[in-house]
Formats: sequence, C-alpha cells, structure tokens
Amino acid sequence: MALSELDRELLEHCLNGEPLGWQKFVDRFMGLVMHVINHTAQCRSTSLSANDREDLAAEVFLAIVDNDMAVLRHFRGKSSLATYLTVIARRVVVRKLVEGRSALPLGDMVAQAEADDHEPERRIEDREEVGRLLGELHGSEADVVRMYHLEGKTYQEISHSVGMPENSVGPMLSRARAKLRRRAGVDPATT
Repeated sequence: MALSELDRELLEHCLNGEPLGWQKFVDRFMGLVMHVINHTAQCRSTSLSANDREDLAAEVFLAIVDNDMAVLRHFRGKSSLATYLTVIARRVVVRKLVEGRSALPLGDMVAQAEADDHEPERRIEDREEVGRLLGELHGSEADVVRMYHLEGKTYQEISHSVGMPENSVGPMLSRARAKLRRRAGVDPATT
C-alpha cells in the first residue's frame, strides 16, 4: 500500500514545522504505537503497567523526533506511513524491553527474584527454585525456558542456538509455562 494523501500532507506539515503538525501526527498514530507496544509486550510475555506503556510510547515518539525527525525524513513512501511507523515502533519497544530487564518473569517468583537485588540470599534461593522447576522440563524445552527467562535471549537467538524455527519458540515457551504451573498446582487459565 502506497502513502495516502492524508498521510503525505500530515508528514509534510510535521517536517515543515507547521503549527499543530506534530500534534496531529501524534493524535493520528498514538493508537498504532500503543497497539505495537501491547502486542510486542504480549509476544515477549512481558507484563506492562500503564506507566510502562506511556514511557514506551514516549520513547517511540522521541525516536521519531530525534535528529530533526530523521526517521520521518528517511521515509521514502514505498509503504504506508503506518507500516513504516509500526516497524520503527517495534524496534524501539523491543530495544527498551531488552535494556530494561535482566530476565522475564516465570511466574511471580522469578520476577521477584530478578528485581530483588537488595536481598541476595532470597535471590539465590529463588534461583535454586527456578533451577528445580527447570529440572522438571526436558531437552530443548528446558533449554528454551532457561535461555529466554534466565539469560534474556531473544526468540531469534534461541532459534539459532537450539536449531528450531523462530516462530516455534513462543508456543514452546507457552506450553512449558503451562506445564510448570500445572505441576506447581496453579491453574494456567488464571495466570
């Protein structure tokens, strides 16, 4: 899909610094950016608060205006503006999520263990519990869970390490988490 006339005008107003140009741009694409944030967090099994979402949206728009709106100036119109912005937003969100975490939550226990740097004894104890839970998984399933939750690797990195298609990593993680919850006596439908 090519650049629509509406988006072309919006882009021109924004790049020319016309009054309300940026405001109209943000109004038009805020919903898209929030959707990208929510979808990316969901795909990475990351829970975000409303403040986290607002911070990530601000980071996306900051990336757009950075260097005199270089991101918008590089847009060549070979796709829709929404498609282009979706790619930009996803890259920013993934980068910020990776920068901001030492590991993703594997239930509340792991989230607490990773965030709780001021209680090292508890952290070690919780890591041992994670190790015990991982001991209940076998083969590549255990490897994938360990790499994603404890080592903070991306789906692509995991895919290369274990030799499975990248789009199989997420489903395997979901199945492994459900299995661990069942074994721990937690109904997966409630988490």
